[in-house]
Amino acid sequence: MAISLQKGQKIDLTKGNAGLSELVVGLGWDPVEQSGGGGFLSGLFGGKKAEFDCDASVLLLDANGKFTTKENVVFFNNLKSPCGSVTHLGDNRTGGGDGDDEQILIQLPKVPANIHKIVFVVNIYDCQKRKQDFGMIKNAFIRVVNKSDMQEITRYNLTESYAGKTALIVGEVYRHQGEWKFAALGESTQDLSISAVVKRYS
Repeated sequence: MAISLQKGQKIDLTKGNAGLSELVVGLGWDPVEQSGGGGFLSGLFGGKKAEFDCDASVLLLDANGKFTTKENVVFFNNLKSPCGSVTHLGDNRTGGGDGDDEQILIQLPKVPANIHKIVFVVNIYDCQKRKQDFGMIKNAFIRVVNKSDMQEITRYNLTESYAGKTALIVGEVYRHQGEWKFAALGESTQDLSISAVVKRYS
């Protein structure tokens, strides 16, 4: 049974599970339904469910938690890391439907020795122009799945209010004493693009 994490909690992935080599990291979210009863949001969306183009991105960081080369950001314009260890499985432009909206495949044996953290970020495409932020999103989550049997290992539901925030640093898979762990981060920023988030790690 999957372990549900709270913000700041961590879990071992490979310790005690030596056969774990491939992960599917799923990220999901839903737009908040806007009522037709007037007010700013109703006027903005006309009483309908807004379309949000949220994008999942992955940053590969070194032992110092630094971003060292532009190829080490995996997102909709760069679907695979140079080492082949991280693959983005495609962009979902609406956030519609149940389950994962976007998925990332992590092949742990292929992760280069100089990469110590794999950080998962979600931001809203063109958020400034569209006047959108994560206060208009609900049911955001990240989950880690064992690809070999597609069993969910852990899940973190982001339950805080992220009103006014335009990027979420959701979680990370990281090395610890020769093993891999997952941490639920749930950090939010007002960065307007993945490039701005990357600068935090440069």
